[in-house]
Amino acid sequence: MRGLLISAPSSGTGKTTVMLGLLRALVEDGLVVQPFKSGPDYIDPAFHRAASGRASYNLDTWAMGAGLLDAIGQRAEGADICVAEGSMGLYDGVATRGQTGFGSSAETAQRMRWPVVLVLDVGGQAQSAAATALGFRNYMPELPFAGVILNRVASPRHERLARLGMEKAGMPVLGVLPRRGDLTLPERHLGLIQAVEHPDLDTAIAGYAAFLREHVDLEALKAAAQGASMRPGGALPKPPAQRIALAQDAAFSFTYPHLLEGWHAAGAEILPFSPLADEAPDPTADLVWLPGGYPELYAGKLAAAARFRAGLRRHAETRPVHGECGGYMALGQALIDKEGVRHEMAGLLGLVTSYEKRKFHLGYRRARLHAALPGYQPGDHLRGHEFHYSTILEQPDAPLAEVRDADGNPVPETGSFRGTVSGTFFHLITEEEGAA
Repeated sequence: MRGLLISAPSSGTGKTTVMLGLLRALVEDGLVVQPFKSGPDYIDPAFHRAASGRASYNLDTWAMGAGLLDAIGQRAEGADICVAEGSMGLYDGVATRGQTGFGSSAETAQRMRWPVVLVLDVGGQAQSAAATALGFRNYMPELPFAGVILNRVASPRHERLARLGMEKAGMPVLGVLPRRGDLTLPERHLGLIQAVEHPDLDTAIAGYAAFLREHVDLEALKAAAQGASMRPGGALPKPPAQRIALAQDAAFSFTYPHLLEGWHAAGAEILPFSPLADEAPDPTADLVWLPGGYPELYAGKLAAAARFRAGLRRHAETRPVHGECGGYMALGQALIDKEGVRHEMAGLLGLVTSYEKRKFHLGYRRARLHAALPGYQPGDHLRGHEFHYSTILEQPDAPLAEVRDADGNPVPETGSFRGTVSGTFFHLITEEEGAA
């Protein structure tokens, strides 16, 4: 499992641009490249897939046990090289240990033995950037470290000074990227826009690849790749039903790839449908699953989608329906958009949410179920992640679970259920390994 992990001291340094350009450049060189994402991100993997042609999978040491990490690592079978993208800063995680760690990108690199490529924004400094790089390398001496890519370099003089600092620190410089304002991906309130929404994603990625090929030593990067042996064993999550009607469009797209892979591998049938196109779920489905996404951007269109809402209600009369985050909001009574306009949703739950009254919710979640959730039973312990800006105005239904954050503090977003319908604000990652 030879590979590299692309990381940075913090968010916003350009590592996603480097990641996408590197994936495409390696593919152009004839390599089979397996992408991964460290941490609980459901947007970046779709960009990775567009750049590499292979599905990208999350590796998360807080949420995932050793068995699931091993099973996900096996998705690299047949690849020539793995490239993983870190999240936030290299060492950023939570304070309380999870299933196998604290959720940092450094833990992912250490477990997989992938050398770190540190993307450094050297804007506003020169030799001083070497002190940052040296501190990151020495903070965890046992962590494999390949070198640095200097980003947003202003001039040849700036490059020379920054290189002098790296030479003094003994830090290999694998690339130097000039400052270019046109190499940023469009963003919104949860980070990058979705890959399916980008107006010309393939052209953008091709541009990143050409930029990296011009300014990065690709051969040095290939030579720096290392890795642990692939670990046998472990299993991906089992499907919650045999025939699963899965909402998939610009309003509902946040599903972790390892879940879908596990469902497919176990023989489940995924039956995609688009609420935005006013499509009803397949009437033969055993389960309807509404992932997270951006329903607040399409609330009016969802409120007018009569066939979709009628199909949901017919299904819920006899079979389960589950929603996560945005999908949970769409199952509720109403959604109030940022302008304060109330839009009627499916009405299968009493939940009323508001995007006018924004409140930031972000973090890992550990849930103990009070009631059944498709594929799981009361008392099961689940791990997931919550990230949204919506506020609950009304939640009259029974709570679905006792939910706590990574440090064990109670979280008021408990999810809820009514009859065959359930929903959570956290995105499910997996069931705890070895939980009673």
